[in-house]
Amino acid sequence: MPEKLKAPSLQQSHAQNLRDGALRRLSRSPHPYFRQKFELAHPSEAFPLTAPPTQSQSRSTRPEDGDEQDGSRTRSRNYRESTNSESGTEADDEHFLRGLPAPKLRPHKGLRGVEGSLSSSPSPLMSPAILDEDSVKTRNYLRRPSATVLDERDVRRAAEKLRQKRKVEVLRRTTEGVILFLVGSILCCDLDVRKLLRLWRREFVCQALIISSLVAIYPLRLLRHLNPSRPWKRPFPLALPSSFDPAPLLYPPSLTMLVSMILSKITPIGLLPSIILGISTLPRHLIPSTGGIGGSNTTHWFLSCIPLLVPKTLATSKVIHDTQEQNIALAPESLVLLQPLHQALCVTLNHLTTTSLLPAELQLLSVSLIELLLLASSPQNIILKALLWGGGTGVLISCGHVLRWGIALARVPKWRFRRAGDVSKGKGVIFTLKPLSLMLGTSVYVKDPVVADTSSDEEDVRELPAASPKLKLNTSMSSPQTAEPESVSAIEPKTKTNSLFMNGSARMGGDRSFSASRRHTLPTLNCLPTRSSKRTPSGRRKRASSSSVRAFSSLTQKQATIRKWLYAIYVYMCVLAIILIAIREYVGTIALNGNEPIGWALGYLFGDLPWFRMGVVSYNLQRWICLPPRSGLEHEESCYLGWVEHLRHASFGEANTRLILCAYWLAIIIVGLAIVLQLSAVYEVDTRRKVFHFMMVAMLLPATYVDPTFAALALSLMLAIFLLLDLFRASQLPPLSKSLAYFLTPYVDGRDLKGPVVISHIFLLIGCAIPLWLSLGSLPRSGKGYLEGWEVPTREVSMVSGVICVGMGDAAASLIGRRYGRHKWIWGGGKSIEGSLAFATAVGLALLMAKAWLRIGGWPANNEDSWGRTMGKAGFAAGVASLTEAVLTGGNDNVVVPVILWLCVKGLDI
Repeated sequence: MPEKLKAPSLQQSHAQNLRDGALRRLSRSPHPYFRQKFELAHPSEAFPLTAPPTQSQSRSTRPEDGDEQDGSRTRSRNYRESTNSESGTEADDEHFLRGLPAPKLRPHKGLRGVEGSLSSSPSPLMSPAILDEDSVKTRNYLRRPSATVLDERDVRRAAEKLRQKRKVEVLRRTTEGVILFLVGSILCCDLDVRKLLRLWRREFVCQALIISSLVAIYPLRLLRHLNPSRPWKRPFPLALPSSFDPAPLLYPPSLTMLVSMILSKITPIGLLPSIILGISTLPRHLIPSTGGIGGSNTTHWFLSCIPLLVPKTLATSKVIHDTQEQNIALAPESLVLLQPLHQALCVTLNHLTTTSLLPAELQLLSVSLIELLLLASSPQNIILKALLWGGGTGVLISCGHVLRWGIALARVPKWRFRRAGDVSKGKGVIFTLKPLSLMLGTSVYVKDPVVADTSSDEEDVRELPAASPKLKLNTSMSSPQTAEPESVSAIEPKTKTNSLFMNGSARMGGDRSFSASRRHTLPTLNCLPTRSSKRTPSGRRKRASSSSVRAFSSLTQKQATIRKWLYAIYVYMCVLAIILIAIREYVGTIALNGNEPIGWALGYLFGDLPWFRMGVVSYNLQRWICLPPRSGLEHEESCYLGWVEHLRHASFGEANTRLILCAYWLAIIIVGLAIVLQLSAVYEVDTRRKVFHFMMVAMLLPATYVDPTFAALALSLMLAIFLLLDLFRASQLPPLSKSLAYFLTPYVDGRDLKGPVVISHIFLLIGCAIPLWLSLGSLPRSGKGYLEGWEVPTREVSMVSGVICVGMGDAAASLIGRRYGRHKWIWGGGKSIEGSLAFATAVGLALLMAKAWLRIGGWPANNEDSWGRTMGKAGFAAGVASLTEAVLTGGNDNVVVPVILWLCVKGLDI
């Protein structure tokens, strides 16, 4: 033992010094991996102090598959533990960024085997930096670790830990189900909701039976699949995994039904599409297959059509008959296509967002878009539908191929492009000088090692075309020929000829000349190794490059830049054409009652300015620009609406009030950005991100009650702008993509790094806007003239529930939980009890503030509850939202939690 603890001797043998010198010469070579296998040193000679024990040649030093799986399990477990944070919102924590796994180890070219994998040939060792950084991975990499023998006590301890983790996970998922059931029970306390359920009771029972039956028979199908001969043999080989996430099964059907129960109180037909979509959102694994490629899809489609086949009552038949005369999209013949539409939309959205969205979020997004397509009736919802459906479909059809080309071109590194003036790379091969090959009497096809790419597939070498008979060499000048040791001159040394080169150049036909691309000498022709077009000099297979990258390899960098700008110009022109032609025409005809959208917008914002009204009248533009009427009775008509509405209608004017709101929002944005830039060098990322949350609170909480329809319109336009800008950023279109990427980089979190879409700011905006859009959809509309449908007679606390939840609750949970969170929830995940309490407290107080502002402003309220009862309702709603935020894992809390809070506020009638 004492001898093993001594430091290794500093003196090395003569043989070891020679090996080290050989390795040093190879490492100092300009191309150390352009060697054949026999030229590389033996693996055991590279790192004598850490070399693995000697193994037989028949046994590879590559770790076994089981070892790799164990290593991956260890890394994944460490990765999950590293993401645990101390805040109430795990997705926003900076620890998530710090805990992201390192890139996959990719040894150098010479350290890979023939197939590109790790092997003992030519060298399985990594660099000393990697060895020092992670000794565990190195041991698994160099040799197979010995099997760990666990005693009985460790086995019992591991089994007990697994059972405890499964129990905690069951408790967590049960809590999610209880929350959704509790929210549904609260909504059923409403008399209008009970009437709606009684109207569609047959379809609702049919949906419940289908879902419960599929869930119940799923374990039986698994048993039959595992053991077809004896499926009922005990013990059953089924167990609930500790990582089970029921979000795709719980949230899409339940949230769809719960939201529709509120919105369908005015239009009862809206519940029937939700029942069909609730069945359409079931996970694919639950659906039995009837055989064939699309067997499960056929069964799924048939199950979604069963509610339409149920015999209808007289009341239900009357509702369907009255509705399909007004909206043909809600006819039964159209509703049978909802399941195929939902599946196609999910595939398209998954293709666009890839890994940016979770399965439950993808299903909810698809259902929301379909509901918007079918049920949009107010002007604000029609404009939102035109932006999302019309704009998205138009961009996808007209610019899809160009965007893919632009992305492929942006991914090509600069060194892969053809050099300016080099026409040979466009043909796929680079030749040496033709005169030199003519002198040798044989064709030498050698690629330039500096320019050629050894990491990508290349075309086979083409034969050199025959030399032109007009080619003549100028041999009038001579120069001494030199040769380096261990090389032979390309020209026979005994042959006395004049030199073909003069000052490194050869002359062709008189005054035209070309430069030599290499020295005058070549290795012996008999010893030249054969170069394969499919393998590197080290012997491994060349990595295949995509066809999209090879398509641009013949361009120079200048040509590639020009093509990028052409792609960008085409996309920008298509976007402008879609907005100014298609969307403008649709919005003017459907949403604005035939008014021209640009003229309507000018009158909507500037119609109360005296100079603007005078200019419109002077130039006779009343048919284009809609001016608000002046009756002189605004003072009397607005007195009973409260002092804020009196100022809005009589004192300032409706259009001037909107200009004031725009100026107020712009000031908040400027101040918020200045604060964020000042905090960039002082505070961490999570704290800077919360500034944007507070900006949303300052912008929307006091202004939403003033003009809710204008706030909804502004949020719709901002969502469209955010999506468009993120499309430009992800597509890397100049000149906006780099600036947007640089601006967003300091504020991204772990969810933004999972896919191409930066979802943080988009989900923040959606979380604030969805409750307002849903509240406006559940309220009657008023207005006259060109503003018909742009006024809401009442105000509700539910309009600002999204701003309260995302802006105040989420920010308070993160800030308090990160600094004072010491007690974690039993199910782990990084959420702290202190953060959840801060969430509930902030949301409860904000709901009371919203109710107070509603009463102070003098708007007609939805109830006359006492402050004690209002405090109890607000506390209960805040507690449910906080518990949902603590247990939620399968969806983004900036979207799901605001919807849960909106349902609680509407159900409790706060």
